[in-house]
Formats: sequence, C-alpha cells, structure tokens
Amino acid sequence: MDVVLRAVHDSDLPVFYRHTNDPESLRMAAFTARDPADRGAFDAHWERIRTSSDVLARTVLADGDVVGSAAVYGEPGEREVTYWVDRAYWGRGIATAALRALLVEVPERPLYARAAADNAGSRRVLEKCGFRQAAEGRGYAEARGEETAEVVLTLEG
Repeated sequence: MDVVLRAVHDSDLPVFYRHTNDPESLRMAAFTARDPADRGAFDAHWERIRTSSDVLARTVLADGDVVGSAAVYGEPGEREVTYWVDRAYWGRGIATAALRALLVEVPERPLYARAAADNAGSRRVLEKCGFRQAAEGRGYAEARGEETAEVVLTLEG
C-alpha cells in the first residue's frame, strides 16, 4: 500500500469528521474533544490547526484515498506528534508509514507523543518509529468519561 502525506484540503475535513466520530476509534484514542459530534467545534479546531504557525498538519493518503491525518504541534522543545487513521485501515502499517513520513518532514528533536496506556496499537506505532516511554500519568478521557492511564513517549535526536 502506498502511503503519502500531503497538505490538508478543505475536502478532507468531512472525512476527518467521520473518522473522529467512530465509537471504537474514540474509545481507543480516549483523549478527544469533549463532544466529537459538535461540527462547529470540529470546524473551529481545524481552522486553528490550519492557520497556526506552530502546527504542521498533513492528510494521510493510502493508495490515493484519504485515510487519516498526522500533525506536529506545540512550542519548540515541547512539540508533540498526533495522528488518526480510519479504523477500517488499522493493522496495515499505515499509521507507522505516515508517522515515519511526518518525522522526515519535522527533523527537530525531541518530539513527544501521548497515548492511552491501554492503546497497544498506537504505542506499537510510536515505538516502531523510535519513541520510547518517558512517563506515565492519568487524565480525564472525554471519550471514556473517566480518568484514564496515559503514557508519554519521547523521540530523542
């Protein structure tokens, strides 16, 4: 499968909105928007992402189809990666390929990532890309409606 990144287009946003409203995906991601179904909040969030000088956001394409997004955001020295891949494409190496491509575009280090501690798939993707667990914590996970264990991973130079 050919996985590439490109700039986010307006036409990608309805696809992203659909992805981020899948109940199983939300549960795995855990730390999500308060109300993922609030389209106005979703659009405002993506407007901020696309106009911020601190964010590099990309659309993930697999064989030409929009299957997710990947981004780096935050202040220098504290920048984090994030990604979301449509559940229909899980387990095919797409998230790993997308994150590797993003890391080529953003050579600065360190970079950080966060995941629900029980999200083995996301943790595996991050570890395949060189991230290592640096800390553990707990936070309120909107998608689960409860405090949830979280891990912080770091990618050093």
